[in-house]
Amino acid sequence: MRLNVQTDYALRLLMHLAVNTGRLVTIKEASDRFGISKTHLMKLASALTHDGFVEALRGRSGGLRLARPAAEIRIGEVVRRMENDFDVVECFRTGRNECLITPACRLNGVLHRAVEAFLAELDSCTLEDLVKTNQPLRLLLA
Repeated sequence: MRLNVQTDYALRLLMHLAVNTGRLVTIKEASDRFGISKTHLMKLASALTHDGFVEALRGRSGGLRLARPAAEIRIGEVVRRMENDFDVVECFRTGRNECLITPACRLNGVLHRAVEAFLAELDSCTLEDLVKTNQPLRLLLA
């Protein structure tokens, strides 16, 4: 299973904001820090704002900050919002499954449980868990 680039960048941006709670972070700052285009980060910030993870303040002294405490942001929730789907195999796709062995296949049940276990593990972790006592990360992002 692989997360898309958008999810990866969204998680990086959220960690950056969590490390820098107490001040606003600009798109330019995050773009420079991670080497990601400003245009791409603006789209991500917009999506994260729409989904209630980030608050965006406009204007000359504007920037981004977390919309709620890092302890209330579950990584699984972010991943679910950023990923298009979790169809790891063809038979997961409703209405577009042409796999011959689907009626007799037991693999799809195993894969469903694997995806659920993956998401459950992500649900057990908050943004705060990733940054709270992570001094090396704070040194890189503060």
